[in-house]
Amino acid sequence: MRARVGQRVPVVVQSRGRRRTGARVLWVCAETVVTCGVVVLLLVVHQLWWTNQQARAEALQQVRVLEREWGEWDISPPTPPDSAATSATSTTSPSPTGDPVVPSPDPVRPVPGPRDAVSPSAAFAVLRIPRLGLTVPVAHGVSKRAVLDKGYVGHYPGTAAPGRTGNFALAGHRNTHGEPFRYINRLARGDVISVRTRGATYTYRVDQVLPRTAPRDVGVVRAVPRSIVSPSYGYDAPGAYLTLTTCTPEFSSAYRLVVWAKLVP
Repeated sequence: MRARVGQRVPVVVQSRGRRRTGARVLWVCAETVVTCGVVVLLLVVHQLWWTNQQARAEALQQVRVLEREWGEWDISPPTPPDSAATSATSTTSPSPTGDPVVPSPDPVRPVPGPRDAVSPSAAFAVLRIPRLGLTVPVAHGVSKRAVLDKGYVGHYPGTAAPGRTGNFALAGHRNTHGEPFRYINRLARGDVISVRTRGATYTYRVDQVLPRTAPRDVGVVRAVPRSIVSPSYGYDAPGAYLTLTTCTPEFSSAYRLVVWAKLVP
């Protein structure tokens, strides 16, 4: 009997050890899952909240700098600015076979334009949309890193200058990094959009909204804009147009949302 009892003791101890080891493994796994969850949550907070705070602050500061400079220039005009920086850009539309002209989550290789050759990614105008409570600087180019991720709105190279005949085409983030164009889907015909530059303020009125189109629908930013995907949206005659483009639906880059406005004489 003693031998049998002695043989049972190691078996009982060994079973407890296995249970303890299994508990430790489960505990480590649980800690790992919780840690990963916290890291993911922090990344989401950074992407959806912190980048917005940073970009909006930088964009607002840029607006203040521009308007302060313009106010000083109005009081005591310096030497006229370089004609290359203030003249209208070419209104020739980018080639349909070129790179995407509607913003995408990947870096865009913009079509070369005279403005970018003079002052790449420099803010030169202030866009205001009263209906959305939006005030944001407009910069040259549509590079994510140099322009869009700063909370700015980007001017497509090769499209018209503000207030000029042609298509003044702009791109902006729908979500994160200031998300200036998050609510442009709320714009309706007749809503006012203003663009202020050093020399003048131009007023546009919203005329058409294209709810969804393909990322490579280059027709929307041509001098006379018309969608290639949905030809019923767009124009047939030359004019002074303003185009706003962004991704849709929210938190996705599957399609593009387009808003067109016309210059008020």
